[in-house]
Amino acid sequence: MDKQMKMHYMQRIDEKLSDLPWYVTEFIDSKKRKLSLTTLLNYCHDYIIFFDWLIAENLTSSIRKEIHLETLERLTIREVENFLSFLDYQLGNKKLTINRKLSSLKSLFDYLQNKAETSDLKPYIQRNVMAKMDLNAVKESQETIANRIEGKILREDDFELFRQFVAYDFGEKYKDNKRIYTFHQFNRERDTAIVSLILGSGLRLSEVAGINMDDLDMNKALVRVIRKGDKEQYVYFSKQALLDLESYLQIRETRYVPEKLENYLFIAAPVGRKGKSRRLTQRSIEKLIEKYATAFGKPSLTVHSLRHSFATRYHLENNDVPKLKNQLGHSSIQTTMIYTHLTDEEMRNAVNNMDR
Repeated sequence: MDKQMKMHYMQRIDEKLSDLPWYVTEFIDSKKRKLSLTTLLNYCHDYIIFFDWLIAENLTSSIRKEIHLETLERLTIREVENFLSFLDYQLGNKKLTINRKLSSLKSLFDYLQNKAETSDLKPYIQRNVMAKMDLNAVKESQETIANRIEGKILREDDFELFRQFVAYDFGEKYKDNKRIYTFHQFNRERDTAIVSLILGSGLRLSEVAGINMDDLDMNKALVRVIRKGDKEQYVYFSKQALLDLESYLQIRETRYVPEKLENYLFIAAPVGRKGKSRRLTQRSIEKLIEKYATAFGKPSLTVHSLRHSFATRYHLENNDVPKLKNQLGHSSIQTTMIYTHLTDEEMRNAVNNMDR
């Protein structure tokens, strides 16, 4: 994550914290060195939902920013269970989402009880109701995860078909719509390079959005990215991705006209006559993939499923889980193992074909 993006996230976090109690700000500050800014922003969102629920349920008479520590200390297990039911039935959160929000609350309450101290060296709260709450049991085997992913990825020839669709066929499909056609013609090299890079490297959304020009090594087909945990890594990308990046770089400056100090790789189309260039955001990349996927006839495709598509193809062709783990930036090899289940049937077919 580059300096400009970090400043963007820090500003958003500060905006959220300005409407949250002081002890939440103190907790978030204590975590800035250890957790990513996106995680901290998610924490802030979770706390806003929780505190607003306390107010709506008349468990406090204070406004959100002035909710006292005593209110948290008095909460009962029954009341917290009611909050979790609210997340489930009112907000429609899935079990994994509820677990994440409960975990963020557990982290906050643990800090207030076991880490933060008053001037006379006493904990901020004596009683921690969140320590008594259990996470939802979500037991998914690697096979179950693989089956869930199965219908949402590209296979074999689909790689090139989808790439060609982004590069050319989308424009042909909408050539009678001048606005859509013109916008596609303007951005097709950029969009093709993005799709090709994800399919040819397995990069995460945040990693693609955060790439700067000086992160690219076109001679070695390498890109420097900041992975989870702020770990720097150089990742290889495919020959096709290299070709598509070269095509994009040939038109990048003349078409998007970046300022001299604007070093980011993927640039948003300028808005208006005096529109300034700016980094293509993660949400913008998500939306452009959604647009092409829907028009292609596979609306379930996302940036993440393109990453899964790369991983499945890589494993099928190389059968080297340790190398795939490193390429994807997984911290645990168990996470990478889901791709061995995704390709079991294809492996079986490949062996059977030897008998023909």
